[in-house]
Amino acid sequence: MSSIHKVNRRDFVKLFGLAATGIILGCNVTTDKKAFIPQVDGTFKPNLFIQIQKDGSVILIASRSEMGQGIRTSLASAIAEELEADWQYVTVKQAIGHEKYGNQNTDGSRSVRTKLEPMRRMGAAAKMMLITAAAKKWNVAEAICKAEHHFVINKKNNDKIFFGDLVEEASKVAIPNDESIQLKKVEDFKYIGKTLKSVDLKDFTHGTANYGIDVRIPNMKFAAIARCPVTFGTVKSYNSASAENIDGVEQIVNIDRMVPPTGKFFGALGGVAVIANSTWAAFQGKLDLDIEWDYGTNHSFDTDNFKATLTKRLQEKGKLVPGSSGNVTAGFNSAVKTIAATYHVPFLVHAPMEVPNATAWFKGDKIEVWAPLQDPQTARAELAHFFEIPLENITINVTFLGGGFGRKSKSDFVVEAVAVSKHIKAPVQVVWTREDDVKHSFYHATSAQYLKGGLDDKGNATAWLQRVAVPSITSTFKPLSDYASGFELNQGFNNNPYDIANFRLENVKAESNLRIGWMRSVVHIHSGFGNNSFADELANAAKIDPVQFHLRLIGKDRIVKGKSNFPYNSKRMKDVLIKTAAISNWGKTLPKNHGMGIAIHYSFYSYVATAVEVAVKDDKVTIENVWSTIDCGLVLNKDNVKNQLEGAAIFGISLALFGKISAKEGAVEQHNFFDYQMTRMKDAPNIHIEIMDKMHEKPTGVGEPGVPVMAPAICNAIFNATGKRYRSLPLIEEGLV
Repeated sequence: MSSIHKVNRRDFVKLFGLAATGIILGCNVTTDKKAFIPQVDGTFKPNLFIQIQKDGSVILIASRSEMGQGIRTSLASAIAEELEADWQYVTVKQAIGHEKYGNQNTDGSRSVRTKLEPMRRMGAAAKMMLITAAAKKWNVAEAICKAEHHFVINKKNNDKIFFGDLVEEASKVAIPNDESIQLKKVEDFKYIGKTLKSVDLKDFTHGTANYGIDVRIPNMKFAAIARCPVTFGTVKSYNSASAENIDGVEQIVNIDRMVPPTGKFFGALGGVAVIANSTWAAFQGKLDLDIEWDYGTNHSFDTDNFKATLTKRLQEKGKLVPGSSGNVTAGFNSAVKTIAATYHVPFLVHAPMEVPNATAWFKGDKIEVWAPLQDPQTARAELAHFFEIPLENITINVTFLGGGFGRKSKSDFVVEAVAVSKHIKAPVQVVWTREDDVKHSFYHATSAQYLKGGLDDKGNATAWLQRVAVPSITSTFKPLSDYASGFELNQGFNNNPYDIANFRLENVKAESNLRIGWMRSVVHIHSGFGNNSFADELANAAKIDPVQFHLRLIGKDRIVKGKSNFPYNSKRMKDVLIKTAAISNWGKTLPKNHGMGIAIHYSFYSYVATAVEVAVKDDKVTIENVWSTIDCGLVLNKDNVKNQLEGAAIFGISLALFGKISAKEGAVEQHNFFDYQMTRMKDAPNIHIEIMDKMHEKPTGVGEPGVPVMAPAICNAIFNATGKRYRSLPLIEEGLV
């Protein structure tokens, strides 16, 4: 349990630049150290702060990046809940990237899961201090005082004092010890579990939100970088004469590739940078560069050939993966029917609406950066490594993110900006084009899966064999990694939700020829597609309704404890499936050429089931309806959860219908949204979201769990509409879009 501590005001102001008035509480949730020792040199590492000012303002220092998921609002509501604050007084200040805030990496759908209780405890502690201060003013017992709606109230005579009028006295009050802090009961919640207006709504709707690409500082230059079409290729020579004639172009420089040490950081691809007085001029200058490239060893990479190679490897045994159980050979021998299938998912790219960008100022012995980053601390450490600047001399200012999806966890674009700034001795903003974003990303890996299942005479699964070939994310940090890592196999493969006695998982070799990185839902995209598609094939072979077949596979009610504090509960998985079947009216009579498909998945400790209705006319598919149910434990903000599930549906539809990155002669073929398409409004279905009432359970992930179910549910629905199975994505390749 994390302790809450009063911060020495003078030292805090020096450290964090906040107002000198009010109560300031810090909470360290990243170390086991309980004692708070404020130091001017910033060695203490709190990651959560609340400030209550004399005007009643409650300021939250947000240690997570806001990219549309509403995390600043959700975490603020946790403090406001326990504090008994009036929502109109709550504002949020974004934290700079610094180790004092603990892990600031905003990924893995874990912010609420890890931050909720510390936030609540800070609010509760502040409330107790305000009550103590009021009791002293009234000279009454604390027991007859309560906090409500930004006031402390005397329960005997209904006298009340505004929070802001108590901060001076409250600042003298001792911090309550951990044992004395009592959190509210679920049934007493006013904010948690409700729908709240975003703290950033005005900025978002008025156009005043400051995204990375909006940053402007005095004397700033603008830059665009031409990078080798083949990953890790380098510049042989270049002719800049034509580019230099572009109006606004001021300078052209070569930027070396920056190779990170093994196991750390992301580096930078390098290339030729065009510096100009506007982004547009930089873009135009880049187009007029004449560059001779050294393509390197990746020049021979071809994704079609690689797909064929992986498919061939699946025919041989791979490495046995821990978590396998029973004897699949015996299971197949006892089966009356066996089914086998191979599934493919291509390389994918994040394509957030706001392209990678960073504004940097290399000041000799200091660096300052403004950027839309999911992981500012890694960026800071990476800059310290490459530019040999002390960590304490590097400032990372985190802006709003116009989408991230994992791309902005990688800080290569920040390294580039600092390198350019150092070269030209001026502040500079480096902006990627959409083409840069598509052709030079950290891609979501491709995969090939072979599945074989056995059925007895009653339609029960007797065995499940799954071979998986996935280029590993670890290759980004260890280039010779050519098997999926343990943490990747834990994403829906060796911990799938089914209870099958004879289960065998094998890991098959898959090299990496592109930069591999995590994307929304990560390896769950592969496991969700393979598991649910194959389960549907088994159900059809057994002549059992897919919902009932899934329930059989999930098995009896059981709790499986892993290494985390979030054991898998099969009943919760079954409940979301049953609820989805109910809200979609599963089994209803459908119009001609319509079909419904269903899929389930357990990821980021949450349970999701999705049903999809499609119509297929003239061999073209239209997605009519989506019904998704999530059990994510305690819900902070229902609106945020609903929005996240709706966004996940659209994201998953885009991947299923259109998502594909291909390479020929080592170069990515796609360019922009015309050949890496997204779901348009005209293609968007009706989306129905159900949130299970589990307010007494621990909160789990929301942003990512809704994605893995979409592709298999769509493909299963198409099968029920047409009788045709589609085992390779995207469906546009099959002529269905």
